[in-house]
Amino acid sequence: MRDSNHRVERILILGGTAEARTIARNLAHTQPDAIVITSLAGRLTESPELPGTLHIGGFGGLEGLMDFLRLGKITRVIDATHPFAATISAHAGLACAELEIPLEHVNRPMWRKHPGDRWRWADSMEMAARIASRFRRVFLTIGSQELAPFMRYGGPFYLVRMIEAPKRRLGFRDHRLVLGRGPLVVDEELELMRDFAIDLVVTKASGGSATEAKIAAARKLGIPVLLVKRPA
Repeated sequence: MRDSNHRVERILILGGTAEARTIARNLAHTQPDAIVITSLAGRLTESPELPGTLHIGGFGGLEGLMDFLRLGKITRVIDATHPFAATISAHAGLACAELEIPLEHVNRPMWRKHPGDRWRWADSMEMAARIASRFRRVFLTIGSQELAPFMRYGGPFYLVRMIEAPKRRLGFRDHRLVLGRGPLVVDEELELMRDFAIDLVVTKASGGSATEAKIAAARKLGIPVLLVKRPA
């Protein structure tokens, strides 16, 4: 019989990342009595199968998130969003501070640089697009939301990787679209870069093991990698 004074934890996990999925599954084993809600941005057609409840879509800004935390009687928030999801992370920090709700932040470690890596850095996507325009055949692995600056430059051939096919034709002069999501395999990344004669890889400095294969493949082929810095 449950103690009447027992407080059921109501945990909100922010993020559709691999880390968020792992946390949700671990909580189902370690805290089976807890109510776990995993929030996804809703950009993908198919949602992962996870224990607990899924919240699909945004919250409506800071005020919307605060309302969600209040009405849901959330007792703990885990921010496991992508390292580039700066807005929701900032909102989570402000909302939890205001409502005095414990907040945990999962900081995905950056890839470790190895001998043979030819890394260059860009402060923004706009800066990365300007640098990439000087190359001939560019592999863009930056997600679907960050392509606009690169479309403004008509010079290179762009190999564009997305998780799902876009609803509209991409606005590149010369490009090829490939679909795929992590975990990636080094041999497949090597084949892809060789087949398209890639001379520059552009990626966010997001880190994580699921997509590190592209970094290893570029190292093996001596291809420079242009990394866009994480937001502060």
